[in-house]
Amino acid sequence: MLWGAVGAVALAFLVALEIAARHYGVRGPIADQAREVLFAPKSGTVLYAGMALMLVVLTWRQRCIAIGAAVGIDLAFWLVRRAVDAEMMYGNGALLVTLACAVIALTRRTGRERTLLLQGVGLALLLVTGRKTGYTWLLITSKTRPSVLDPYVATADQALGNPSWVAGRIVEATGVVGFRVLEFVYIQLAVMAVVVALYQLRNVAVERRFPRHHLVRTFLAIGLLGPGIYMVFPVVGPIFAYGADGGPWALAELWPNTPPPITVPQPIPFDEFTPRNCMPSLHTAWATAIFIHSRKAPRALRWAGTFWLIATLGATLGFGYHYGADIVAGVVFTLTIDAGLRTLDHGRDRRGVRLVAHGAAVFAGLLLSYRFLSTEMAAHPWVAGPLVVLAMVSVIYAYVRTTGRWDRPAAEVHMPQQRRESQPELV
Repeated sequence: MLWGAVGAVALAFLVALEIAARHYGVRGPIADQAREVLFAPKSGTVLYAGMALMLVVLTWRQRCIAIGAAVGIDLAFWLVRRAVDAEMMYGNGALLVTLACAVIALTRRTGRERTLLLQGVGLALLLVTGRKTGYTWLLITSKTRPSVLDPYVATADQALGNPSWVAGRIVEATGVVGFRVLEFVYIQLAVMAVVVALYQLRNVAVERRFPRHHLVRTFLAIGLLGPGIYMVFPVVGPIFAYGADGGPWALAELWPNTPPPITVPQPIPFDEFTPRNCMPSLHTAWATAIFIHSRKAPRALRWAGTFWLIATLGATLGFGYHYGADIVAGVVFTLTIDAGLRTLDHGRDRRGVRLVAHGAAVFAGLLLSYRFLSTEMAAHPWVAGPLVVLAMVSVIYAYVRTTGRWDRPAAEVHMPQQRRESQPELV
């Protein structure tokens, strides 16, 4: 019943986005995904990453068959597209194999095996459809929010020392090599998430069940809830509002060399195609989720999760896509969502409820401060800046303390040893 309810809500949500996208003259997530069954996908990497998530429910023999079929189908598509001089891209094979597994689950499986395979297929399709949904959300933000609040965030960012301007100059100093490394990390964030998720789900095929909590749940929840905040707090980012990429809509070409002056902020009009996707920084949110979910992995994966978080922060700030205020909000946003999901798993534990309430209050307080107290924050940076950081640290501390109690193994119960009676002696 739970999976059925979730599926119904997801389908209704996708249909609503499809209708909204059609209203603006573009394909929605359903049509765009259906088109990729035959036509060149936008990202073959995401389709194969989604299929990899589905493979966790299969045996090794079934995995080899699925991978071989996907590669074979892609080779056939490649030959046909080359012959007709069509757009080249891989990934159709992975999508078709995933859909074929759904058909097999409905026609050849029963009971728990059917449910498990459908869960694997659903996990794969949620990942690839989530990406399409994100594109539609971004379109809606640009069409429905003609004004943006960048001056408010830029003014509040003065209290944090304008980190985007500082990081932008650092990235410029690193040259092409530093730019390419950060660009790769920024673009391939979903691939790193799949790597961590595959480690967490490595025992599904043996145990025939999914673990109680894993990265994909948090990842999808962030992507579902984040765009709603975009609609409430539309921001385009410093490279658009204060940089060359904003064109005639930019207030001035100041990024990254000259911090913006402290003035009384006002909403500014902006174009109808730049996404209002800054507050909070979902790239930071997803990288934070990868970091916290890789803490129980082997050392190499822990180091990779740490590197991905640091590099993602460097990219989001250094490329001018986000302000420092967005980063702080993104961290709090992630920890609150992950804590909420884990609280549900622990039967609405009282400590978890307090943590979620604390995180939600801090997140709301940050947004209200950026919107209504930005001038005061800029006027008193040595007070406002530490307070913002301290608010974030309080959520981090509460999260670590609460989840540490949940993860702490149960204390071993030491039973007293049976007292040995002395050997009776013959008299």
